Amino acid sequence: MMINNTSVLLLSPTQIRDLNVAERTEDIGFYAGFVGASFMFGRCLTSTAWGIAADRIGRKPVVVFGISSVVVFNTLFGLSVNYWMAIATRFLLGALNGLLGPIKAYAIEVCRPEHEALALSLVSTAWGIGLIIGPALGGYLALPAENFPAIFSPDSVFGRFPYFLPCLCTSVFAAAVLVSCIWMPETLHRHKVHESTSQDVEKVQESGIRKKKSLFRNWPLMSSIIVYCIFSFHDMAYTEVFSLWAESDKKYGGLSLSSEDVGQVLAVTGASLLVYQLFLYPRINKVLGPIKSSRIAAILCIPILFAYPYMTYISEPGLSIILNIASAIKNNLAVTIITGTFILQNNAVPQDQRGAANGLSMTGMSFFKALAPAGAGIVFSWAQKRQHAFFFPGDQMVFFLLNVVELVGLILTFKPFLAVPERCDSR
Repeated sequence: MMINNTSVLLLSPTQIRDLNVAERTEDIGFYAGFVGASFMFGRCLTSTAWGIAADRIGRKPVVVFGISSVVVFNTLFGLSVNYWMAIATRFLLGALNGLLGPIKAYAIEVCRPEHEALALSLVSTAWGIGLIIGPALGGYLALPAENFPAIFSPDSVFGRFPYFLPCLCTSVFAAAVLVSCIWMPETLHRHKVHESTSQDVEKVQESGIRKKKSLFRNWPLMSSIIVYCIFSFHDMAYTEVFSLWAESDKKYGGLSLSSEDVGQVLAVTGASLLVYQLFLYPRINKVLGPIKSSRIAAILCIPILFAYPYMTYISEPGLSIILNIASAIKNNLAVTIITGTFILQNNAVPQDQRGAANGLSMTGMSFFKALAPAGAGIVFSWAQKRQHAFFFPGDQMVFFLLNVVELVGLILTFKPFLAVPERCDSR
């Protein structure tokens, strides 16, 4: 599952410069945002269709096709020779990659109800780690002819395409995952009722009624999707801003870190996500439930984001330590929220609507995530030009607006807006 995200390498400021688009440092965020948005826009257009296909022909065929698209278009993305080729390959990668919706349905269907939180936390962990490992790979493996001249010649393909190596590594990993799908069992129509007791007959009748119910009239599903979209918008905007902010010059309110330094921070964050979701989140969900744990996580995110702009006043080595800790906690809290919404969505529909429900969720989320990088890039560029403003000068405005979005998401987790599915813990 992680290949869905490691393939989506977010462009760094250096990469944008090398594509010969942005002439001024302040404009880099603007162009980087549209590259990030192209993937999500493509996925927005097709996610519902992929979800419906997963309900009709099975989860496995959709997953196999999606992984195949990663192998092809992620490789082409690394071979981009200009800005528009980068946008086109990212768009096609998003449009042909219908992995996440069927994978969420699959995770619910291969385990018993008491293990649903762990299964979906693994999905969101893979998603979160992928978003972190993607930029980290770009930071460590980009410009191989310059960083590893003893191994890569400037005249080689890696010298002519300085960002091909991280994309190639991801595509090779995707190819290995594609081969492993041979042993992946299909779960659609796997769970059937065989008993003929009156109680089971009533359950079947109730299930038949639910099958005919429109997804758009299912408010527990739709309200959880809206909450999911808001927090996804926030997470994508944060992901876009973080690398731009960390690598921008201190005179603009950034940290003046190198892409390698940012890659190290993201790698540490990815490792912490894996540990947190495997060992801590299932216990937290068992005690608090998906809704309350999401609310607490959203509340804790606000002071962390508020503190980010003030890290510019911290010198090394304290800066690296604090940035690693803050980034790890922030992303763990974000994945807690996303996992909670996954649980709500998949418990709001019967099995034969689960693929379509997750596809609809992906469509909404992708639309918001398509807006997020472009919006974050525009805001970031605007903030760079108002360093001496009275109200939240410079990057303080960026993190203030991120907190506003987080607060809106938090408010929507309360009644009467958010409806809890009958089969889900209401805590």
